[in-house]
Amino acid sequence: MSEQRPPGPEGEDKDRADSSDGSDGDGCPAAFFARRSFLQGTVATGLAGAAGVGLLDGGGTARATAPGDRAAEDTEAIPFHGYHQAGIVTLPQRDATFVAFDVTASDRRALTDLFRTLTTRARFLTAGGTPPRTPPDKPPSDTGVLGPKVLPGELTVTVALGASLFDDRFGLGPEKPVQLVTMKAFAHDDLDPALSQGDLLVQICAKNRDTTVYALLDILFHTSGAMKQRWRINGTRNPSRPVGVPRDWFGFKDGIANPDLSDMAQLNQEVWVQPHTDEPAWAAGGTYQVLRIVHFRLEKWQEVPLEEQERIFGRRKVSGAPLYAEDPDASDQLDPIYTNDPQGLITPLNSHVRLANPQTPETASTSAILRRSYDYDRSPDVRGGLDLGHAFCCFQRELNTYIAMQTRLEDEALVPYISPRGGGYFFALPGVRDTQDHYARGLLS
Repeated sequence: MSEQRPPGPEGEDKDRADSSDGSDGDGCPAAFFARRSFLQGTVATGLAGAAGVGLLDGGGTARATAPGDRAAEDTEAIPFHGYHQAGIVTLPQRDATFVAFDVTASDRRALTDLFRTLTTRARFLTAGGTPPRTPPDKPPSDTGVLGPKVLPGELTVTVALGASLFDDRFGLGPEKPVQLVTMKAFAHDDLDPALSQGDLLVQICAKNRDTTVYALLDILFHTSGAMKQRWRINGTRNPSRPVGVPRDWFGFKDGIANPDLSDMAQLNQEVWVQPHTDEPAWAAGGTYQVLRIVHFRLEKWQEVPLEEQERIFGRRKVSGAPLYAEDPDASDQLDPIYTNDPQGLITPLNSHVRLANPQTPETASTSAILRRSYDYDRSPDVRGGLDLGHAFCCFQRELNTYIAMQTRLEDEALVPYISPRGGGYFFALPGVRDTQDHYARGLLS
């Protein structure tokens, strides 16, 4: 589906920036990657791109594409400008990297310049173009990872703010989103401070891994004087097996219970911050983003009998259907029903799906989030074992919705098999409206 726009001229797409030559937007060629030292140690160990999702039309509508030349497929561009950022209700691409940054800009003017630079780079990268040529006796203007021409490859760049950006450095405290706080540990968390929080979170998603890495390197170079990398997690989405949403490393389908991305009213109710609310005026069109880095204890999980695994999750492993559906071909879109199961004899009271959404009047307002997660593989860990898990990512209109849900999940039966180790709470900015706009302009002006 296309990115949502409000009625009226302000919600309409504007012409794409004409800086397809990779310039900085002010007529100056972008001579990035001239410093060889920058390249040393910046490329993370990446996951190979997985096959699986359809190409996108606009902000998120899947459409069938016949197998063909990859170069042709990589010309698919997701619009950068809009009332909302891309990468939220956009159908998830195959590859992702989530990068948290500490801002080192000296003052508010430098912070504004940082957001302008981020905007210029994201605008170019998501549209594609030809990097400027340099003489043979000079360092090349880019890495060359994507060849002589940068193709968009379904790239999205989504920028979110952490609570720490609203400290006294830039005078932004009065404009902080109402519910934005630093993520505190839940009952069974084992949070690593080096893998948690940050002033900014930049989510980069694309069809292929090389596109994601290229965008990351570009952004790191152009912003090196104003922010420094705090932590990063790379993720991939596996193909559907056999149909429907992908499976996680536990072998269960992930992301079944999501809002209808074609229902604008539902998205406005559950995902997007609306005008004329308790939130600051600039926040309208944005959304709260949660990222949780959850390690899976797979060695222990593989010893659990299938029947118990299904009762822990509250769904059938093969079909993804609720536990009352015994047909292996049952649809994963069947709604869990608990009214005839008050004691949890069919779907245990401490199962994952039942605690996430108990379907009670008391929990109705804290059970709807938009999940957009990825699997990660950071093996081996410091102890030499497997470090596979879930980069759980979700978006919601109110952060308290997620906090209430996760508080319920402190008692879930899955707890012995997972170890949340990092992440944070962020506020994903409203979209960049047109070529004259930039990230966080409403906040900083």
